Amino acid sequence: MHDPGKRQIIFINAAHTLNHYGLLILATAVLGIVQQAPEAFGRDYGPILALGTAMFVLYGLGALPMGWLAERVGRKALMCAFFLGVGASMLAAGIATSPLALGIALACMGAFSAIYHPIGTAMLVEAAGTRVGRAVGINGVFGNLGVALAPVVTAVLAARLGWHFAFLVPGTIALVLGLLYLREPAFDTAKAAGPQKPFPVIPRAIVRRAVAVLLTIAAVSGLIFNAFTLLLPKLMEERLASSPDLLPVVGLLAFAATLCGGLTQFTVGNLIDRRTLKAIFLPLALVLVPAMVLLAYADGWVVLPLSALIAASVFGQVTVNETMTARYVAPALRTKLYSVRFTIGFLGAAAASPLIGFLHEATGSLTAPMLVLAAFGVLTFCCALVFPNRPEELQPELWAKAAAPPAGVPAAAE
Repeated sequence: MHDPGKRQIIFINAAHTLNHYGLLILATAVLGIVQQAPEAFGRDYGPILALGTAMFVLYGLGALPMGWLAERVGRKALMCAFFLGVGASMLAAGIATSPLALGIALACMGAFSAIYHPIGTAMLVEAAGTRVGRAVGINGVFGNLGVALAPVVTAVLAARLGWHFAFLVPGTIALVLGLLYLREPAFDTAKAAGPQKPFPVIPRAIVRRAVAVLLTIAAVSGLIFNAFTLLLPKLMEERLASSPDLLPVVGLLAFAATLCGGLTQFTVGNLIDRRTLKAIFLPLALVLVPAMVLLAYADGWVVLPLSALIAASVFGQVTVNETMTARYVAPALRTKLYSVRFTIGFLGAAAASPLIGFLHEATGSLTAPMLVLAAFGVLTFCCALVFPNRPEELQPELWAKAAAPPAGVPAAAE
């Protein structure tokens, strides 16, 4: 492919797949570790899953300085560090022989993974021009392809070759992608998108309201997204495939449920270019709580459609949330806001691993974790209720009229 712009987007999308895939290897690999290496790692699910805590903490904290770093070393250097650092960390995890070594390798992977969202998402939004929703939706499909593939591929590798290869194989792929990306020339995604219209002047009160909701939902959705994707393989094992011989089946079931979320992101991405964000956000948030409450107590094959419905809601909201920044924040501030937003979101995500591990160990099932997530789902719905519902999102030229009247006076209708 001779178009450097298209190659750049391919690498950004591939990085999104790799990013989410890597963070979820442990969630399924732990099922193989307790069977294959109980002497080194123990036989309990919760403590091994909790080894991922540092990974998610560094994933969150590491996002904060990325806007600052991008101004000094450039986005290309950071994306190269992402591919090569994640790959090396996966290889280190694959050769780990103790909980400490595995925990350190995972922590390094989290630190390098922190690069992707603030840098990759900002590059993607700039390159998208006026079709932000579609670009974010497609990028979301690639991210959730990683989420969907992680349990099924990890399960197959762990069952057939051993849990070590669940880290070694994707680590090798990440290093190869990094070496290929090193050969790419520096690329300005903003220029590649062509001439851009000036970003409209949006009333400060509306921007503050949108950003407040955005940052609040970042923490809540970060916890829900990560917790749900982490507990999904274990949920399938407990409710549908309890035999150790069915580990690949567990991964396949988790893949099927997660794939629904990925397809939803593509649909939501296309809708966003034609609908206000609230019109899409509210229905997605509305179905989340009842579906989680039902899943907390469900058993048998009904678990699969309920999991698919939750995946559709959770993943669809990710596309909405990422588009919020593009519609309400000027380009010059986006990378920094993405850094802050993803830091808050992934600090929420970091709580998922120990929360699930603790509640599962204390209660012996995933009912309690699902009910806790349902409670956080109520906060998601409240955020959807208070988010602005402005037609100017689809016709930015109308913001000039909205900004003209004094504060408190309704915007003039066209």
